[in-house]
Amino acid sequence: MNTVTRLTHGSRTAIALLSFSIGALAGDPSDELNALADMSLEDLMKVQVPTVYGASKHEQKVTEAPSDVTIVTGEEIQRRGARTLGEALDGVRGLYVTSDRTYSYLGVRGFNRPGDFNSRTLVLVDGQRINDNIYNSGFIGTEFPVDVDLIERVEVIRGPGSALYGNNAFFGVINLVTKRGRDLKAAEASVEAGSFDSYRGRATYGNQFKNEVEILLSGSIYESGGRDRLYYPEYDSPATNDGFAERADGDSYKNGFAKLSYKDFTLEGGFHNRDKHIPTGAFGTVFNDPTTKAMDERGFVRFKFDREFDNDWAVVAAVAYDHYRYIGDYFSDYGPELGPPDLQINRDVGIGRWWETEFQVRETFNDRLSLMSGFEFRQDIAQRQENFNIPSDESFIDYSAQNYNWGVFTQGELNIVTNLTLTAGVRYDRYDTFGGTVNPRAGLIGKPFKDTVIKAMYGTAFRGPNAFELYYHDANTAKANPDLDAETIRTYELAVDQYFGPRLRASVSGFFYQTENLINQVTDPADGLIVFENLDQSEAIGVETELESNWENGLAARASFTLQDATDSLTGNRLNNSPHHLAKLYLSVPLSPKRLYLTPSLRYIGSRETLAGNRVDSYWLADLNLLATDYPKGWDFSVGVYNLAGTRHYHLGGTEHMQDMLEMDGTSFRVKVTRRF
Repeated sequence: MNTVTRLTHGSRTAIALLSFSIGALAGDPSDELNALADMSLEDLMKVQVPTVYGASKHEQKVTEAPSDVTIVTGEEIQRRGARTLGEALDGVRGLYVTSDRTYSYLGVRGFNRPGDFNSRTLVLVDGQRINDNIYNSGFIGTEFPVDVDLIERVEVIRGPGSALYGNNAFFGVINLVTKRGRDLKAAEASVEAGSFDSYRGRATYGNQFKNEVEILLSGSIYESGGRDRLYYPEYDSPATNDGFAERADGDSYKNGFAKLSYKDFTLEGGFHNRDKHIPTGAFGTVFNDPTTKAMDERGFVRFKFDREFDNDWAVVAAVAYDHYRYIGDYFSDYGPELGPPDLQINRDVGIGRWWETEFQVRETFNDRLSLMSGFEFRQDIAQRQENFNIPSDESFIDYSAQNYNWGVFTQGELNIVTNLTLTAGVRYDRYDTFGGTVNPRAGLIGKPFKDTVIKAMYGTAFRGPNAFELYYHDANTAKANPDLDAETIRTYELAVDQYFGPRLRASVSGFFYQTENLINQVTDPADGLIVFENLDQSEAIGVETELESNWENGLAARASFTLQDATDSLTGNRLNNSPHHLAKLYLSVPLSPKRLYLTPSLRYIGSRETLAGNRVDSYWLADLNLLATDYPKGWDFSVGVYNLAGTRHYHLGGTEHMQDMLEMDGTSFRVKVTRRF
């Protein structure tokens, strides 16, 4: 079956599913569509099209953004019963989330290599960079520092974003926009309980006062025992409990978030501490022992001034301080193979502290030309890495670095003629570790018909080597490589959106990218030590289709299908953990208007190759959530069932695992109650 045939079949399937759902639940929409047929696209934008901030660092309609954008609203997250940012993103066209039972990893456009640090997507909270300065990780699971109940919307901005954001905006940008005090105007408390002895509590207060002061305060706590028993056949022997890891999958966190605003000034900060037990025996640790775990701590505070002046210009200035700490306790046996055990904890530590500042100015000329320029500076106060044994205090690594980087950028938006806009920008970044890099982007947006938007886009991006890749070393296993260069990507995109009235949208987009200098971990034959090198290249081509509908009675539906082919440029082989096909179906049915919603969702992920060359079978996952909002008044109730059919499915193990495949959870549930005061 050729590519076009596969795409056509998948697109028809997705569209048929959505059309059937709409037809069955909303009736015949032709009357409304005919009544609105003469509306201009500008009128439709006022009714239906959402806005995005992260695509151009200012608010604009998604139809005007020089990127392929998806908006996930807080309302959709609530209706779906998504428990983490990763679960919210897993329902988005073209994205797929995997887990190694310690961290969650985001796949974008067929790229999600096992063992990577989630560092090729930039994650933001209200424009504040969340990726840390040791591993450059963009967290999306229970390690993410903001409670999902505080999300107003998530902006998924595909394509290279280094022309505005610099490092890590390789495949795209995820910008989480938090709620404001005015969105709550009350105090609320939430409690929930679910499978695997999981419990969560949250308390939030938000308000806007008459003097224009606005405040949001929130704190959450979570505790989960995890799966009682996990079976791994690779450890199936009497010496390792016949392959069963028992009570070794626990997960817990505490976090807090605060936002204080007055007119153009905003002070915002958060703190998150998470402990996750590692049940997989990763890194050769003692199997079936709960001592092995990872702790991640993240904190930040940011002060921002953002003002739009009457004479068509605006200024944004911000300064932030960030902190990250990682502690990995790996319970290991250092005794001889046939001798008595020498059990010690190998502790791996990463501590990062940094401050950053940014300034930008934007001016509009005669409603045809808009120019924005700015700069950013970051000082890494600390990038400390340690590795030592407890209780022997034998030290393997004790290294600290201090680095800095800065960037300058400019972007222009020109209305060439009516319904044709050109957006172009460029950024120069300078790192004291690997030097300078220039990254441009351009987008041509046309509206040839009143209900059609066409975007042609081009851009480049980079991911600089992180502190772990540059400096991690010890005498016995690994050595540093301070000469690493930045990874690069070049991307071409074409996207078409077709609107059928204000309630129905169809889209198709295509992409092609090439990456170079990908950093990979290898063993140096000269000394047998592990080292990071710029060795790999890849390329991918893909097509994504989507049909989306939202109706006044609360009915919402979206179906998408993705066909992609990501390969190693040197060998021609398909990349590991890269599915050819992805399909998503989301349907939210109002059983009682604005009160009671039944939301089934369906996800399909195609087969993938493991690091050992084996194949993980494709699978479907179905979730179901029932939500009652303000029913009775002031109360929300939610009951969710995840992996409804109990589908047995696997994600990929990394180089640190003995397992080539890791089995994921079967059916689970959650019950949640929220009370507003």
